[in-house]
Amino acid sequence: MSVPRVSRSFDLRSFDADAPAPRLLVSVRNADEADLATGAGADLVDAKDPERGALGALPAATVRAIVAQVGGRTLASAVAGEPDRAALVPAIAAMAATGIDVVKVAVGDAVSADDLARAAEAASGRLIAVLFAEAGDAAALVPRLRRAGFLGAMIDTAGKDGRRLTDHLSLPALAAFTRACRDHGLVSGLAGSLALSDIAILAPLGPHYLGFRGGLCGAGDRRQALDPVRVAEAVRLIRASARRDAA
Repeated sequence: MSVPRVSRSFDLRSFDADAPAPRLLVSVRNADEADLATGAGADLVDAKDPERGALGALPAATVRAIVAQVGGRTLASAVAGEPDRAALVPAIAAMAATGIDVVKVAVGDAVSADDLARAAEAASGRLIAVLFAEAGDAAALVPRLRRAGFLGAMIDTAGKDGRRLTDHLSLPALAAFTRACRDHGLVSGLAGSLALSDIAILAPLGPHYLGFRGGLCGAGDRRQALDPVRVAEAVRLIRASARRDAA
């Protein structure tokens, strides 16, 4: 099943479940960064405001400019933030209306089944839940997301204090999450202050994509501009992991 409105050769649901080979997601804050990441070979660009925490949403006009800049060369996603229950559906719908391919939003285990279903409908077929590593077991929420109609789920870190994803969750726990996503037909992603060295560690766990921001910026600071050399190296390492899996 394809993501609606996407006519790319690369489809988030096109992965072979038995041959995990993650793709590279690069978080970008404007159209210029989206162009840089796309030109370097990123598989997905993710519109996000790094000045506003883990899931800072960009203005709709900026997201539309990113969509126009990417111009179908790769998939584009955008975060709808961390809205409360009342704002959940409007925030998702507003971001979906920008023409972005995929919408991401923070979801906690306290969200009701009805709210999850309404959220999924607001970006039908293209909503990914972001689960925070600090909250603990993410795999348990996967079946609920599948029933609600989500496209996928990813784990990120809420705090950007220097600790990485693996400082919060063990490799077996992360593997259980990606396995649960595949078992339920969901796209899976791992992110959270990742460094380039994390690619070799996390790729074998079977995520569909790995998300980066700070590790690809100057001085490793997510608030600084993307470093094209680091982006190119991330692309190289991701592709090398795919070749290893194929072999």
